[in-house]
Amino acid sequence: MGKVYLTGAGPGDIELLTLKALKVIKRADVIVYDRLANPEILKEAKDGCEFVYVGKADSHHTLPQDEINELLYQLAQKYETVVRLKGGDPLVFGRGGEEALFLKSKGVKFEFIPGITSAVAVPEYAGIPVTHRGITVSFRVVTGHEAPYKEKSQIPWENFKTDDTIVFLMGLHNLDKITKKLIEIGKPKDFPIAVISKGTTPEEKTVIGTLEDIYEKAKDLPTPALIVVGEVVRLHEQLNWFEK
Repeated sequence: MGKVYLTGAGPGDIELLTLKALKVIKRADVIVYDRLANPEILKEAKDGCEFVYVGKADSHHTLPQDEINELLYQLAQKYETVVRLKGGDPLVFGRGGEEALFLKSKGVKFEFIPGITSAVAVPEYAGIPVTHRGITVSFRVVTGHEAPYKEKSQIPWENFKTDDTIVFLMGLHNLDKITKKLIEIGKPKDFPIAVISKGTTPEEKTVIGTLEDIYEKAKDLPTPALIVVGEVVRLHEQLNWFEK
C-alpha cells in the first residue's frame, strides 16, 4: 500500500511551488491533478510517471468527488507514491480534508503538503494587501461558488457588515449576486472592490470598481478569478507591481 500526498500547487506562478511539493512531485509514481494546477509543474515529474486529470470547471466535473476519492484509494494500492495536486492549498476549498478522511477510512497513509493560497497571493500580485496597518486588521476568505440567494446558504452574510477585507474565491459567476447581497446588508454602494483574473500568471488582469458598478466592468473576465472587497483595494494603484 502506497502513500497519498495531498499537495498544494500554489496560485499559478510555477515559482510559487514549495520546495517540499517539488521534492515529492519529482519522485511521484502517479500525479492526480486539478484544472487550477499549473500544467508546467507536471514537467518536473520523473520519466514514466502517470498523469490523471480530474479537473472541475463550473458545473462540469471530470469525475465526481466520491469517484476521485475511490481513484486515490485504488492508485495507492498500485503505486508507492501518489501525488494529489491541487491549485492553491489543498485545505482551502480544495476538498483535501474530504479526501484525507476517505483515505484514512480505507487504511491509506496520507500527508498534507501546504500550498500558497490564492486568497493571499493573488491580491498580493495585484498590489492589494489583505491586511495593512491603519486600514485593516483582519480578512475573511469565503467561497463565492455557493449561490448567496439560496435560502439555506452557509455563508454568514450578516457577519460581513464589520469585516475589514473579504476575499471571495471562485465567485465570478456569482459576482452580481455577491455585490447586491453586500449592499443589502449595509455596505455602501461606492465601497471599493477588485476582481483579479488569472492571478500570478502572465495573463493577470485586475479590474477596480465599486459594489455598484463592478459587475458591468468585470463580468466578461476569464476565470479563474478572485474578488477582493475592502478599503485595501485603494492601494492597488500605488502597489501594482506585477501587472506593470
